[in-house]
Amino acid sequence: MTISTANTLGKFIVPTLSAGNFAIGMGAFVVIGILEPVTKTYAISSADAGWMMTSYAIAYAVGSPIGVALTGTLQRRTVLLAGMMIFAVASLLSAGADSLLTLCGYRVLAAFGAGIFTPVSAGVALSSGDPANQGRDLSRVLFGLTLSQVMGVPVGSFLGYTYGWPVAFLLVTTLSVICALLIYHLVPRKMPFQVNTLTTLGRSLLDWRSLLSVLFTASFLGAIYILFTYFAPLLETRMGYQRNGVTIVLLAFGIGAVIGNFLGGKLSDRFGPFETLCFLCVMQIIALFFLGFLPFSGFILVILVVLWSMFGWSFMVAQQSRLVRQTPERQNVVLSLNAASVYLGAAIGSAIGGALIDPFGLDSLAWFAGLFMLFALIHLVVSEKLFQRFAAA
Repeated sequence: MTISTANTLGKFIVPTLSAGNFAIGMGAFVVIGILEPVTKTYAISSADAGWMMTSYAIAYAVGSPIGVALTGTLQRRTVLLAGMMIFAVASLLSAGADSLLTLCGYRVLAAFGAGIFTPVSAGVALSSGDPANQGRDLSRVLFGLTLSQVMGVPVGSFLGYTYGWPVAFLLVTTLSVICALLIYHLVPRKMPFQVNTLTTLGRSLLDWRSLLSVLFTASFLGAIYILFTYFAPLLETRMGYQRNGVTIVLLAFGIGAVIGNFLGGKLSDRFGPFETLCFLCVMQIIALFFLGFLPFSGFILVILVVLWSMFGWSFMVAQQSRLVRQTPERQNVVLSLNAASVYLGAAIGSAIGGALIDPFGLDSLAWFAGLFMLFALIHLVVSEKLFQRFAAA
């Protein structure tokens, strides 16, 4: 391969990884939009259907750091391909699941594939970019995850309501296979990367200061998922929305996610990750408080959902930048632990939300989520102060 050809292919690495994260994001979060069609297929409650998200989240939280550590000496293209193909196969199997238990099992398999792909793609961006622009580089690779909120989840929701929820998983399968082909042809076989092993993972788990910082991710996103996992049923019961209404609101959420992805990178680079995260926690508390007053006009709801999503998705770049600055020598494993915490938070939030529905009702979820976000803010401040104190000692 000539130098000019290598440079040309290099320009496509970030867009290719972003496309892969689009497929991952759609497959991970499409269940939010098809929760109600699934409940009708299996004659189950919304809380039971929430296990589609919870099982995926738990599997990701456990499997991602182990998977990244076990593949830490392999070439990055090989790992990316393996993760994407596992995800594609699991999505295809999900489309044919004959019970909720079987579907959750296939979701666990999909989580293992996603848990390898996303943190490795972020590590590739950090290894090949300018340290001064970490926020920008991360936001570009993770743009696919946010774009999946704009297009993937609403489209999946529409297909699920119109043609049946298995069609949404078939679409995810198709996109995943296409992305795997792009990775094979456009990502170089050999790239410089930071080698990590199970020993590196062990050191990261024993570093309680870093681990406490990582777990803030679970606190922040756990608060959001108390409400978000059951957002479609809430829109149906409180706003009277069906397919079109739910799809439009999820589209608004996706638009906010895209804005937040770029906003988080800019805020983090300009003001610092910690300051950005404090601001986002406060804005989340405010947004969740107002979402507890449904129903109100559709226009106000859309504006509020855009803001809620925007200040939620601004979080990821800032948190990843914060963690890499704290432990640059273990960035790949720390990023995988952070990715695991994303889904640990989703699992915790989904489980808490499901447990709250029967005794308190869907209406209460936004306010409980706001209280949990207050805990996340306290967690952030305490973890940052402890890390700085012991790092200076």
